Amino acid sequence: MAFIRTEPNRSGRKRAIATVRSYKSKVDGYLVPEFEDTAIRQIDEARIRQMTDRLDAIPSPLNPKSKFNGITRPVLIVLMMILRQAAREGIIPAAPNISIPKQEAVRHDADHDEDEDVASPEQVEALYDVTPDHWAIMVLFAAWCQLRRGECLGLQRRDIEWHDENTATLHVRRQLNANTGDYSERLKSDAGRRTLSIPKLMIDRLKDHLRDNVAAEAKAPLIPTNVRGSVPLSNTRWGYVWADARDRVADLRPRFRFHDLRHTGLTIFAQEGATLAELMRRGGHADIRVVLRYQHATMARDRELADRMSDRVQERINAARKA
Repeated sequence: MAFIRTEPNRSGRKRAIATVRSYKSKVDGYLVPEFEDTAIRQIDEARIRQMTDRLDAIPSPLNPKSKFNGITRPVLIVLMMILRQAAREGIIPAAPNISIPKQEAVRHDADHDEDEDVASPEQVEALYDVTPDHWAIMVLFAAWCQLRRGECLGLQRRDIEWHDENTATLHVRRQLNANTGDYSERLKSDAGRRTLSIPKLMIDRLKDHLRDNVAAEAKAPLIPTNVRGSVPLSNTRWGYVWADARDRVADLRPRFRFHDLRHTGLTIFAQEGATLAELMRRGGHADIRVVLRYQHATMARDRELADRMSDRVQERINAARKA
């Protein structure tokens, strides 16, 4: 672990604290119980395959039906890091020739139709209805404020700024780190720190949520584990809640991701005529190439406006000709 803490990664950067903690959890939780006092020179290909078979048999914590449990691959990565370092230091002649299974892609392939990732407003409303009351506001924050999961879970009461005309502003200042479970003011990029107008359709529900579910303190989490609690809901717990809610909504694409709600909101925002700069600001994007995926939505809106202008002009021309 000292090597992992001090030596740079492949990109030449020192590993983040959360990464070190994650690696340590693999060592303490899986490698030490598996190998105990086994000498490192005795960890060969056959022994690693035995461990791999046992790890593969562990069901996925979020989806028991999945072929991938999210455990085997990261444990193997840490083990091979240890064995390769042992080979470099001359403790063993060479690291075993073990191929690490590829990670199941989180992003879609090139043939994926992005329109499938856009839920209808009715489906968003259905997701809100089937999510437990004290966490349902998560759905609205993701869809209509276009927040990432960690940003939703990182919100506190003080991040809502109320105005006299029954409007409100949302300040995105931090996120909940999925690895450590702690708040982090280090967002995905500098653009992630932003201020957003909360849509009118959320205002009354947000007021109800604050009254019924959120403690009075300024730093109280907006998405607490328990009603009016001081501890934010964890990423893992939300994964269970989301999977259950998603499966209860009819006609929703299989494996529709929570992140797709953000994509839904940004697509609709684009259809209302938002420029690429406005989309970047709203979504907290630092790279315009990411936002270009919404250009098809802005162009669809552009065509609609152009057609409406064309019809209005043609009506005026026809009326003038008749006169």
